[in-house]
Amino acid sequence: MSIEHLSADANPEAISKRLVHDGCVVIDDLAGPAQLDALEAELGPFIEATEAGRDRFSGRNTRRTGGLIGRSPTCRELVMHPTILGSVGQLLAHASNFQLHLTQVIAIGPGEPAQEIHRDQWAFDFFPFPKGYEVQCNTLWALTEFREENGATRVIPGSHRYDDRLRFRTEDTVPAEMRRGSVLLYTGSLYHGGGANRSEAVRSGVNITYDVGWLRQEENQYLSCPPEIARELDDDLLRLMGYARGAYALGYVDDTRDPLSVLKPDRKAHGLGGLPREANALRHDG
Repeated sequence: MSIEHLSADANPEAISKRLVHDGCVVIDDLAGPAQLDALEAELGPFIEATEAGRDRFSGRNTRRTGGLIGRSPTCRELVMHPTILGSVGQLLAHASNFQLHLTQVIAIGPGEPAQEIHRDQWAFDFFPFPKGYEVQCNTLWALTEFREENGATRVIPGSHRYDDRLRFRTEDTVPAEMRRGSVLLYTGSLYHGGGANRSEAVRSGVNITYDVGWLRQEENQYLSCPPEIARELDDDLLRLMGYARGAYALGYVDDTRDPLSVLKPDRKAHGLGGLPREANALRHDG
């Protein structure tokens, strides 16, 4: 049982194929040192101000700092990375649209024990999604080197095909070791958990997750990113954040207005803005 590593020039088709087969994959060196340094400089004060978790699952010596869209221009680059969006789009192509689910720095401090092995899609009120129907794709960008000793995320490759509500031990998993700047992708159905940090340093990663547009986002993007900041962001990023329809009849405003035209009144209403497939179908049907 091992985790496949792909090079930074891997195409979305190869990445998506690996996700379908294993439920996880590492892309080596996808972010450069300068980009990571900028990210750390932008987020450092917010991470320092974040309190540690209040229970064992969130980690009593782990800081989880969110709201990254509004706090870090560099994080927006990671969110919109074309290789990632292309891979996520292929994995979740069965849905009309996908969206940003959450943004969060996970900083595991020294002495933190291993996290309980779980599926991230349990956040959807433990709904039992059918096997093979993926609703979520996670990315975890290594801000520090990920090693078994310092709490590298532990995964069970292939477990996205397992039954739900299973219990596993740390010994059933393998560490997703990777260099700084590499990124682990894994599906919402993959069994995994944060590793125990037995080192003297903090292990940090940026968790950016996407889900299908008809599910509620874990992080409320409309409140996490203040409107005065959101209005200055690119339209494509805003649509990914949720200023778009999740499907034909999901997410419009009052008289079926495009959500983006409400945030930016100078924009013309686009009807099915953010849903090109549905818009094209309607034009052909007309």
